[in-house]
Amino acid sequence: MAKRPYSNLRARAIKEGYRSGLEEDTARYLTERGIWYTYEEKKLKWVDLRHRSYTPDFILHNGIVVETKGRFTNDDRRKHIAIKDQYPDLDLRFVFTNSRAKLYKGSKTTYADWCKKHGFLYADKVIPDDWLE
Repeated sequence: MAKRPYSNLRARAIKEGYRSGLEEDTARYLTERGIWYTYEEKKLKWVDLRHRSYTPDFILHNGIVVETKGRFTNDDRRKHIAIKDQYPDLDLRFVFTNSRAKLYKGSKTTYADWCKKHGFLYADKVIPDDWLE
């Protein structure tokens, strides 16, 4: 396999439909040898098994866990679904700055809609009195 100048390598690879010069070189190598292959044709689902820790914002005397959120990012949502799945007895609730905020620009789904869909109780700005009893 002949070496090409690095500066042109990635730009040419992208132009040819690859993500890197190494991918393009590998495809060329296989083709030159008559080896059948596919490129990025199949997607594999996998489970993220990294060990993480979660530190709740507030744990009330009655065991209710309160997470306060101004912004509620995709990573936050994914994390809280995983926590709920792994700790089904945990009473995790949210207090948002604004539960009517959209999940992302252009979304029709609000933070409140997401909570309802996933079975989380939520409130705006302050912890409701009945959560404190």
